[in-house]
This record gives sequence, structure tokens and C-alpha cells, in this order.
Amino acid sequence: MAQTVADQLIEVLRQAGVRRVYGLVGDSLNPIADAIRRTPDVEWVHVHNEEAAALAAAADAQLTGRLAVCAGSCGPGNTHLVQGLYDAHRSGAPVLAIASHIPSTQIGTNYFQETHPQHLFLECSDYCELVSRPEQMPRMQRIAMQTALAKQGVAVLVLPGDLTAEPAAHPTGASHLVETRAVAVPAEDAVHQLAAKINQARTVSLFVGAGVRDARAEVLELAAKVHSPIGHSLGGKEWIQYDNPYDVGMSGLLGYGACYEATHEADLLILLGTDFPYDTFLPQAHTVQVDHDAARLGRRTRLDLGVEGDVGATLRAVLPLVRQKTDRSFLDRMLRKHADALEKVVAAYTARVEKMRPVHPEYVAAVLDELVADDAVITVDTGMCNVWAARYLTPNGRRRIIGSFRHGTMANALPHAIGAAHAQPGRQVVSMSGDGGLTMLLGELRTVKERDVPVKIIAFNNGSLGMIRLEMMVAGYPSFETDHGVADLAGIARACGVPAEVVEDPADLRGTLETALAARGPFLVDVRTDPNALSIPPHITAAQVRGFALAATRTVLDGGVGKMIELARSNLRSIPRP
Repeated sequence: MAQTVADQLIEVLRQAGVRRVYGLVGDSLNPIADAIRRTPDVEWVHVHNEEAAALAAAADAQLTGRLAVCAGSCGPGNTHLVQGLYDAHRSGAPVLAIASHIPSTQIGTNYFQETHPQHLFLECSDYCELVSRPEQMPRMQRIAMQTALAKQGVAVLVLPGDLTAEPAAHPTGASHLVETRAVAVPAEDAVHQLAAKINQARTVSLFVGAGVRDARAEVLELAAKVHSPIGHSLGGKEWIQYDNPYDVGMSGLLGYGACYEATHEADLLILLGTDFPYDTFLPQAHTVQVDHDAARLGRRTRLDLGVEGDVGATLRAVLPLVRQKTDRSFLDRMLRKHADALEKVVAAYTARVEKMRPVHPEYVAAVLDELVADDAVITVDTGMCNVWAARYLTPNGRRRIIGSFRHGTMANALPHAIGAAHAQPGRQVVSMSGDGGLTMLLGELRTVKERDVPVKIIAFNNGSLGMIRLEMMVAGYPSFETDHGVADLAGIARACGVPAEVVEDPADLRGTLETALAARGPFLVDVRTDPNALSIPPHITAAQVRGFALAATRTVLDGGVGKMIELARSNLRSIPRP
């Protein structure tokens, strides 16, 4: 049997180490699906919505750092892919999307299910091209794959279904993809300017993001040298928060602690490896920024200096030029403010919470944090689950926390968990799912059953779109169409073949979570949580306060903190006594 373009496509993926393609089979994808059927080393991971395929691939790529692949059939298959590809692209996940197309002879005729994939995916990819002849393969595929890896984003290969069934025009041959990225070394002049600004400033604060993943030691060394508090974005939490004597919490809509004050009151704010989008939480003054991508410099705040360079390489270059500061009064004041901020609110979440009904969602997150494995992967739905994850999940350098932190799509947690479980079999994977997100893609409960994916789904079921309700109230609007009643998610899961339990009494929570985490296969815990447990940022404007006062008919709790209070207290103990 002659090798087809589809055969060649899958062989090139196999050569690159790709072992799975996430997708939903469909007519224009049939030649590709059949090629996978005949390839022992590559499996088809069937999902129930192409959006879930792209989200699963995004999590797979984020965990492994390697290329992940998803596929969608022509027309609606492609339009379903878009949401997940936006998430992958904005999360910096190297993903190749195979977008099959209508028959090549029908393109431009308004044929059944015709779309224009080259336009559709343009904004959520670094590469999006149509293959119109077999002679363009496998070259275009290798370009697409290398672009996804080099740019750390999405590449889309558009393939008409009839073309993939044609004989391959060229030998496949062998190729080598470059998966490692060069370290961006900063210019010497920029390093000296950065050192001068640090030395001139009386007080310095650091605010870090996910770009410090490989530079944790250098960040802590700089903080020690200049007695700087360290705040972080949600993306930076898992890389910098743990065992950090300079931690002052998180800024932004999900923030807590003294991070906002530390970033605004310092003489110099240094942004390290973060593209933090909420400019209203930044001081818009006395700021320098270090990032390997020069396009990010200054797009969130006015800069006194921008430095293009890898965070680790930049700090290694600048540290020998930075003079040791002796006055740590600013750091100590911020550490005390951070601890005080957490102490003031912790009672609201600990007093009799184990007896309160409906179950407090903060209590669920806190108990889950205690029970999950030290190296667990925890996927988090957009909305209030983001808040509970930000404030209650304790990073340790081994756990991973994955969410749609940059695109902010609902329904991401379960598909992300499916991708994580396939990427790293044997590793504990837990999905913190909101009822709003879970019900958007309920079909993926069938995916975990059909493939026996051992994900543990903890459903925060309050019958409400909690984050949207909060946004309305802070803006001065009464909540509208946010409360739809509690669904029997456990019953739905059981109907899909997934074991499930309901928790309504907090006394039953710990035991049920232990049962779920110990289960061999998938398991869903349907926790009926309090819809009145909302949380507001540590800093809001007077207008927002007035708006909330106009609309507030619910209880608003200011910032649960979980084990972070223990870290804050331990950091206070490290302050030198006179």
C-alpha cells in the first residue's frame, strides 16, 4: 500500500516523539484517523468536544514541555477547537493543531461546512497555513512543528480531507526538531543600568511571574541582597511562593496579603518574567522590567528601564554589580503588614467552618490541599475555583497548578486534567471544577469513563456563577441570571459510569476526599458549597466599594489564606530582633 499524505503526517509526528492526538473523529479527518489506527506508537485520544481536545493538548504540552497535538474536522470541528487553542497559545504551550478542511475542489464555493481556517485560527497561532498539494508535505508540517516549539505557542496545519488520502509526493525521510531554546543574554549596557537603578533605590520590591521558573535561586539571592519583599502573580505562585522568607502574597483580582502595598510603596519595583495584565494594580511609575520577550516590555506599565533577557541570565549578570543593602526596615514592615492582613481574615475561615452548612468552599480547598500528593497536578476552573486555588493550594516545587490563567475560559479544568493524566501516567491528577464550568463540557465525563482516566474531579457545586455575581455586585449591579440551582452532578457522573459521592455535611468531607483520591480510576466528589462565600481583592477602588454597597445582599469574605498564614508567621520569626 502506497504511503498517503496522512500516513506521512503521522510518521513525522512519531519521529518527533508525539505519542497521542486528541480529537473527535469526523469525515474530513477519516484518512488521518485511519493512519493513526495503523500506527502502533501513536494513539487517538477520543474526546467529546474538540474544545476539550485543544485544552487537553495544552495541559499535556505545559507539563512535558514537548509538542502536543490535537485535531478537528472541517467546519464545526474547527470552530470548536478555537477556544482551547486560544488557551494553549496564551499559556505558551507548544501545540500543533491539525485542522482538516472541506474537499480541496470545493474551497471557495460556499460548500457544506465551509469555513476559512487560515483566517479562523490566525489570532490564536504563530503559524497557520493551508496545504494545497501533496508536494508541500512533509516540509510544511515540520515548519509548523518547529514554529510551535520555537515560539512556545500554537501552529495550525490546514489539510483538506481529500488531500490527506492522496499518495505522498516526497519520501518522508528523517528530521530533527530543536526542542531546547537558547537563553536570551541581556546587553551589557542594560545590565549596568539595571544595577545602577537597584543601587540608587533606597527600597526595592520584586514582582514575579511564571518566567522565574528556572531562576528561583537567583530571585531569592537578589531579594536577600537588597532586602526586597517578593510578590507574585498567579502564574508565578508555584515557582516562588514556597520556602520564601520574602513572600508578601499576590496582587490582582485574586490577590491577598501585602503585595499591593509592597509594589506601590517601594522606590523601585522590578518586574521579573511576568506579563501581568491588570495595569490598575501596578504603580505606573518607578518600575523596571526584565523579560526574554522584548515585545512585553512596557506594555502593562510605564518603565524607567526595560531589559530584554532571560530572568536567570540577567540576574546572574547583575548580582555581582549590586551592593548589599543594610537597611531592611521596608522588608520587615511589609512582612508584618502581610502577616497582619492574613491574621485579620483567617478567623472568618477557620471558626467552626468544619460544622457550617452549606460547606464552605475555602474548607474544601484547605482539606484538599492537605490530602493531595506532594507531586500532584491540580487543574483549576476559571472563576471562584481560581480564588480558592490561589489562596489555599500550597506549592512545594513539585506540585503543578494548571488553569486558563491568561485566556480565562470556563470549563477548562476537566479537559486539562485529561491531558495531564495522559501526559504523565501514574501521577495524581485532581480537577477543581466549578459547577458552571463542569456543566459546559459534561461530555468529558464520558471521556474519563471510556478511557478509564484516573482523574479525581472535585466539583464545587453552589448552583451559582460566583465570580460573575461578584463582578456584578462590585460594579453596582444586582446579581442577575447567576443563580440557577444546584444540579445533581454526582448523579450525572454515575449515569456516565463515573463513581461519585455527594458531600453536604462538612463532617463527611475529609473521608470522602480520601476515598476519591485512593480510587483506582476516575471519581467525582459533588460538594454542595455555600454560594454566599465570595471574596474580594485586597485593594479595590472607592467607586467599587460604593457599587458593592449598593448591590450587596450576600456575605462577602475578604481573602481566605490557608497555610499561607503559617508561612507569613514563620517569616516574621526570621526578622532580626534589636
